[in-house]
Amino acid sequence: MEANQATAVKYDMEVVRWFTIAAAIYAVVGTLIGVYVASELAFPFLNFDIPEITFGRLRPLHTNAVIFAFGGSVLFGTGYYIVQRTGATKLWSNGLAWATFIGWNLIIVSAVITLPLGLSQGKEYAELPWWVDIAIAVVWLMYGFNYIMTIGIRKTSHIYVSNWFTMGMIIMITYLHVVNSLAIPVDWATSYSIFSGVQDAMVQWWWGHNAVGFYLTAGFLGIMYYFVPKQAQRPVFSYRLSVLHFWSLTFGYVWLGAHHLQYTALPDWTGSLGAAISLAMIIPSWGGAMNGMMTLSGAWDKLRTDYVLRFLVVSLAFYAMSTFEGPVMSIKTVNALSHYTDWTVGHVHSGALGWMAMVSFGAMYHMVKKLWGVEKMYSEGLVNVHFWLATIGTVVYVVAMWVSGIMQGLMWRDYDEFGTLTYTFVESVSAMHPYYVMRAIGGAIFNLGAWVCLYNTVMTVRTASALRSSNAVAANA
Repeated sequence: MEANQATAVKYDMEVVRWFTIAAAIYAVVGTLIGVYVASELAFPFLNFDIPEITFGRLRPLHTNAVIFAFGGSVLFGTGYYIVQRTGATKLWSNGLAWATFIGWNLIIVSAVITLPLGLSQGKEYAELPWWVDIAIAVVWLMYGFNYIMTIGIRKTSHIYVSNWFTMGMIIMITYLHVVNSLAIPVDWATSYSIFSGVQDAMVQWWWGHNAVGFYLTAGFLGIMYYFVPKQAQRPVFSYRLSVLHFWSLTFGYVWLGAHHLQYTALPDWTGSLGAAISLAMIIPSWGGAMNGMMTLSGAWDKLRTDYVLRFLVVSLAFYAMSTFEGPVMSIKTVNALSHYTDWTVGHVHSGALGWMAMVSFGAMYHMVKKLWGVEKMYSEGLVNVHFWLATIGTVVYVVAMWVSGIMQGLMWRDYDEFGTLTYTFVESVSAMHPYYVMRAIGGAIFNLGAWVCLYNTVMTVRTASALRSSNAVAANA
């Protein structure tokens, strides 16, 4: 995977260290906000009639914190880590890498300020004001330019598949974000999309689903294809399958956004096309998941003691499940039941918690040991504790939303013998209450795992720093 001469290269890893620490912090903050807003749905008095902490304002802060603060830090950190080690070269510009770190964190600060104030464009995963959208585009282009230029100066003849997934993500997210964010500013806080009506909806979900498809899938598949073989100490089961996985995902995913708009003003054929291609995408997605799983051939015994590998393997299981569930939910007859219900929330979190977060934690633990030059984490036992907290928390959360969502859909469409609705909307909300409590508990368990990760990471860094200091003193004695 890496060139033989790689050991002689002095990499630019300080910026990767900072992104890794930032990711551990944002994992705690993002999921903590999620637990609070989930608790507000179960116990509405928790908003205390304070506008800035109501569900409607904190919920987009939660999604931005988890996806862009935590997920973004992981993508930047692992991206800079992988591109150097697979190319046996330093970054093209270490200064530009630091500029992305500073710029991205300033964007996150702007989200923390604007969203609780109610300054939102009201577009899913694209709520931030127009001037923040410009900042996002600038920082993202800096990252992409630096990444691609580093590929250009690599010392290896081959471009490893992880880099293809990351470059695909960079290019796709650039024009997805820019096109969806095209707007006419009115003042610093207000703007109007240049699209209107159903066109605005179509462009929004072209972005929305591909933010999932490229940012949260392609980018993290790049992570998977590097860290699973490295942690298992086995070559990728089928490199040819990984390349096929990349190209089919790249050309297939862009068509799926319309399946979010079944039974709306969107033309019927558009939703049907989105659903058809969604179903076809099961094949490459499962191929990629099986490729990752089969990489462990001959190394399954490692799961008994390698807790980091457990994160990576379970993430693949959730990836396979989510990429089957999503296409099934896009089918019109299923969508008629699932849409606008908590089933969708469950599906999103099986991917976000089970796939994205689990593979992220696995990669972070692997990198922490490499970046700070230690053989083990401060506590390997705490890595195992984190694994079980994350797994149990995800399962409790997702099951609660599955049951709640299917129950919602069935209650909303149930008619009595007179042709009138059997249940009022308020009755359906009341029936969901125990599952909302269950969701908050599942989220709290997952958040506790994030605290464990942060503590273990900080203690590992402190231990490594103390060891280096003592060695330096001994060397100078």
